[in-house]
Amino acid sequence: VRYFTSLLTPATLHSSFCSESRECLQFDLICRTDEYEVRHYSATRWVSTDAEAYFLGVGAAMAFRRLYHYISGANEEGVRFEMTAPVLVEVPEEVRMWEPAIYTLSFLLPSAYQERPPTPTNDKLYFSDMPDMDVYVRSYGGWMLSITSRLHAHLLSRALLRAHAHFNHTHHYAVGYDSPLKLLNRHNEVWYLVEGDPVCGQEHTPLPTGAH
Repeated sequence: VRYFTSLLTPATLHSSFCSESRECLQFDLICRTDEYEVRHYSATRWVSTDAEAYFLGVGAAMAFRRLYHYISGANEEGVRFEMTAPVLVEVPEEVRMWEPAIYTLSFLLPSAYQERPPTPTNDKLYFSDMPDMDVYVRSYGGWMLSITSRLHAHLLSRALLRAHAHFNHTHHYAVGYDSPLKLLNRHNEVWYLVEGDPVCGQEHTPLPTGAH
């Protein structure tokens, strides 16, 4: 099932959980179970920065400010462009007690700048290329806090282990679609990268043939 028609697509053409951004990342829905979805994403380019912090929320806030300044004109070309969706936070799985973790926050570059993005003026920003990939996805509402993100990552990993699915255990992605100003009907996700063939489980929703 092809959910979107291009790499990035106007928000009016796609899911209700991506209502605030003009351009959102497209995906193919491979299958859906009661506990997770399997999606395929094409290769994309992002602008990223790392932040060291004890909690996801603190690290994400530090990194978000740097990236927001970049899209607001803090680049060598002085270009301003609108937010895209989603925003990714790479979260390490193994965090030692009393030691900060490294969180990597990434903004998806708009379609106009996927090939030649403006050069950041902040040397803590860099470009990262996300490969063609399959991901396991669990969605949830409310606010993407450290405790809720960890909880849903735990629930997703437990479901994948029960399904005997292989996935990357070193990190997961905390994925947000909404601005801090949006109070209701917020949408967040947790992603684990698929390793090997994706597993849909015995009880999954069959997708209609040829549906778009």
